[in-house]
Amino acid sequence: MPGYDFRDLTLDHVELYVDDVTGTAAALSDAYGFGTYAASGFPDGRVSDSYSVALGTDRIRLVLRAAQTDDHPGRAYVRAHGDGVCDIAMRVDDVAATFAEAVRRGARPVAEPVAVDGMVTATIGGFGDVVHTLVQRPAEVDPRVLPGFAMLDRPGPPGVGLHEMDHFAVCVEAGRLDDTVAYYERALGFEMIFTERITVGAQAMDSKVVQSAGGTVTLTILEPDPSASPGQIDDFLKSHRGPGVQHIAFTSENIVASVDALRDRGIELLATPDSYYDLVARRIELSKHSVAELRRLSILVDEDHDGQLFQIFARSAHPRRTFFFEIIERCGATTFGSGNIRALYEAVELQDAKVAE
Repeated sequence: MPGYDFRDLTLDHVELYVDDVTGTAAALSDAYGFGTYAASGFPDGRVSDSYSVALGTDRIRLVLRAAQTDDHPGRAYVRAHGDGVCDIAMRVDDVAATFAEAVRRGARPVAEPVAVDGMVTATIGGFGDVVHTLVQRPAEVDPRVLPGFAMLDRPGPPGVGLHEMDHFAVCVEAGRLDDTVAYYERALGFEMIFTERITVGAQAMDSKVVQSAGGTVTLTILEPDPSASPGQIDDFLKSHRGPGVQHIAFTSENIVASVDALRDRGIELLATPDSYYDLVARRIELSKHSVAELRRLSILVDEDHDGQLFQIFARSAHPRRTFFFEIIERCGATTFGSGNIRALYEAVELQDAKVAE
């Protein structure tokens, strides 16, 4: 399609294959204040080959799906990877046109356009076992509505101040970073907005950030350096058994309040060495929050040319330690500061070392 630039493409929802929908939904609701707004199928496997619930808050929309039959793809996914992200879905104005143009540009077709319940969907490949479903809804339809789902109204507990999904961290095998970036640039019109090489001791990794033309879908893609000592990216690829989403970042307008609320609910967050905060005042003039608040809560701070960002990472509760959440507050910053990437790497390494003891 001449001139098509994918600017209508926006983040719609994220689907995870899980072993236990009910238990996972309850844990997310209790921790993050997510309410359940839709469901498909039945927990006991009646009628359908899977059971799903949709939950979230504000513009955060997650779908949890569990296979109910051995031939459902969710069964093989969970066996291979454990619970994890299987679909980063994107809303577009015209699914048929977007699908055709993406495939023309080299996207891997997974499911052709189909109309269900007044909506149109199609699916293209992404990285590893993660795909991208394209979703088209009439303008007047609730943006949470999904084909085959019945709407529900089950509010969660009070929220913790989270609003949308900022980015996804993706781990790929050594040598696959440039090809993965090129795929998103070519097939979906993404743009590379940040690149960084991180070296911590004898370990090293390379990262590139790609973002959709409209700015709502951001992938931080990381690969290990095979010439360096194995590190957390290697550990992820081994434990997850291939490429996948390592974490999802949720935005907050006040990260201090959000982290206080999460801690009150018993959520464990990664600790940052106290010495980190001794250097903060020397390298950054804080636009918001105090060094004392950041130190108390182990919140990281960094900046780019446009402003500052504050981040913290939840301790992984995944049995394989291959998935976790991040909380991020952006005060003008549009990309990522290299200092925080290094701090995250070191914090995860420290967590893994403690688990191994």
